[in-house]
Amino acid sequence: MERQRLLLTDLPEGERQNFETYCKEGGYEALRQTLGEGRPPQSLIDEVGAGRLRGRGGAGFPVARKWRIAAEIDNEHKFVIANGGEHEPGSKKDHLLLEKYPHKVLEGLLLAAYATGASKGFVYIIDEMEEARASLEEAMEALKREGFLGKRILGTGFDFDLHLHLAPPTYVAGEETAVIDSIEGGPAKPRGKPPFPSEAGLYGKPTTINNVETLAHAAILLRMGGEEYGKIGTEESKGTMLLTLGGRAKSPGVYEVPFGTTYRYLIEELGGGTRSGKRIRALQPAMSSAFLGPESLDLPISFEALKAAGSSLGCGGLSWIEEGQDPLPRLMTIAKFFADSQCGQCPPCNMITGNFLHIMEGIKAGKPGDFAGAIEKIAAFAPGKGRCGLPSMDAAPLASAIRLFHRELAERLKN
Repeated sequence: MERQRLLLTDLPEGERQNFETYCKEGGYEALRQTLGEGRPPQSLIDEVGAGRLRGRGGAGFPVARKWRIAAEIDNEHKFVIANGGEHEPGSKKDHLLLEKYPHKVLEGLLLAAYATGASKGFVYIIDEMEEARASLEEAMEALKREGFLGKRILGTGFDFDLHLHLAPPTYVAGEETAVIDSIEGGPAKPRGKPPFPSEAGLYGKPTTINNVETLAHAAILLRMGGEEYGKIGTEESKGTMLLTLGGRAKSPGVYEVPFGTTYRYLIEELGGGTRSGKRIRALQPAMSSAFLGPESLDLPISFEALKAAGSSLGCGGLSWIEEGQDPLPRLMTIAKFFADSQCGQCPPCNMITGNFLHIMEGIKAGKPGDFAGAIEKIAAFAPGKGRCGLPSMDAAPLASAIRLFHRELAERLKN
């Protein structure tokens, strides 16, 4: 079970999966069958719901619910977007999928379009992702050549046009309403919600936005069937997830594991353990997630287990603090990243992220004061402030780290 993979296959070094090799493993079967049998769009949504697929972009929102909202709105103009705006440090899963497995993402997007009634879509990537861009352009050309894009796809009444959109290299540009803002020609800044994109998104029309890994899973699920897909994983987290191990692991890279696998297995068995050989004393599931103690190594990787532990899966870019490692540089990196990432349009966000950084700089400089109380107070104020979740993303790791490392940080000020 722990070695089961749905998305990643063994590819020769330096190669990407093309149309022919994807079809050999069953690629586009779900789309061919759907169009060939004239399946009702609602049946796809029901199937995704049966498989209990949840988003892989960080929030874990049920995919069928998102698709259903857009599908039930009566509007002749609808859109779908594959969000590949992966900006969070430590996460490389979306890069890998777009660079090496573009057809899995594109089939998922086509199926999402059919299910929701969309006739136009976008693949949204960072403009610095040159290899992903080349891979997607090649894949889209193959789809046009094979009759999978344009008018009357595969001789049916399904029409779909697809475009590639390059996003600015800013963190908030990956937020779903910022994605819409960028495609419309804006500066890629988050918008207020509601309305939500599924109701009124791109150009005010129903718009379904899914992370690229989510769409790849949708294609696999609709090929397998929801019941079969649902046999993999845990009670509330079905299927597999791509997780990134950074340079502190002996074998860094992107790994695919079924939900329910432990972090210990991922790090020690698949990643070879820590490069230094030292034990882990604090684990961070993603840069925007709360730190957890060493006991978290035996947590099953799942949405429900991380929530119960007081953290979140995020986008799966793992990092950790090892024995003997000073946590302050890592905390400074987090505080500075989020302070630099705020887009400037929400004063509360500017204040929160700026104050977090100011407090961390005070600790570094050895200034006396109740830094723990200040961090906790700001963290309690952060939720719901601003047009996106950036303030809370900053608060979660810093507040948890202050609790875990309070004694040694206080000792630093004392000395």
